[in-house]
Amino acid sequence: MQNLFKSILFFSFLLLNGLDLNAQVSTSEYVKRTEIIKKNINQYFLKKDKSLYLETIDKHEKPFSYLWPLCSLIQAANETEAIGDKGAMKPVIAAIDQYYTTEAPAPSYQSYITKSSRFYDDNQWIAIAYLDAYNRNKNPFYLLKAKEIYQWLLTGYDDKLGGGLYWKEDEKTTKNTCSNGPNVLISLQLYKITKDKKYLDTGLMVYNWTNKTLRSPDGVFYDAIKVADRKLDSTTYTYNTGTMLQANVLLYEITKDKKYLEEAKFIATNAEKHFFKKNKLGNHYWFNVVLLRGYLELFNLEKDRKRLSFLIADAERIWKDERDEQNLLGKQKNKSLIMQAAMMEYYARLAQLK
Repeated sequence: MQNLFKSILFFSFLLLNGLDLNAQVSTSEYVKRTEIIKKNINQYFLKKDKSLYLETIDKHEKPFSYLWPLCSLIQAANETEAIGDKGAMKPVIAAIDQYYTTEAPAPSYQSYITKSSRFYDDNQWIAIAYLDAYNRNKNPFYLLKAKEIYQWLLTGYDDKLGGGLYWKEDEKTTKNTCSNGPNVLISLQLYKITKDKKYLDTGLMVYNWTNKTLRSPDGVFYDAIKVADRKLDSTTYTYNTGTMLQANVLLYEITKDKKYLEEAKFIATNAEKHFFKKNKLGNHYWFNVVLLRGYLELFNLEKDRKRLSFLIADAERIWKDERDEQNLLGKQKNKSLIMQAAMMEYYARLAQLK
């Protein structure tokens, strides 16, 4: 009870001082946290002899991780490189490369190191991380791989339900926000880099379909729609709203059309109300760090630090209350790679906040 009371007092203090939240935690402290998390990932999850990672520390379904946790880790590694951790992406790329397949209709990454399903969103998260890396260091490898992924993603689009991308290549039963929102981001980033109009056209086409089909009235996004009967899965996850928040900011930057900026502000205001309940976000750290990406994109325009208060407060709550004696993060007993990587990205992004 005493610990609960202390947590409430701590959280209240953070909220009341929202404009100075980052001042409460120094950049060096955030960097230190990323170093602690990386050390744990290398100790508990990395199998150096195979250049692969485990999905969880204890019991796990497969000998090595599925691709999805590596989608989180590659983005986290990019963000730690941005704060001075040179070469952080190299071992993660070495792992991801083992999921690569040249199987028709186009090369991409499968969900496991042996023959397995391909998910459009898994590939999108990798492309997003690679484009972020390219924007940071102009290494042509990252742009080449992102373009290659983009080409495969187009094979997941058709006119059923009026457009949109499927979630899974070999089970084309649903079209999800998680496979459309990220596609918008990839397309817009490629347009910003290359100025090739085909990328902007793709981005707008998928953006418009996602808004029309999966956006709720209050600006957060539903999970999916079934192709067979058009039935909506109205579950809402933070990451789906995060990608579309970020997409609106990018569209405003590209077009200067204020409707996109107003939509971004609308989403940001309502997403906090929708997702931040009982002084916390949901339990999946990676979903939440994708939401953070959207808010940070908006912050780069608005410079409204107050919008970030609840996100920073939640990061502090996790470090304070959901960290064990080994500094492993997460409420689950069997700690997972994706949760460690998500918080490494989270703290690395906060370390870059000006």
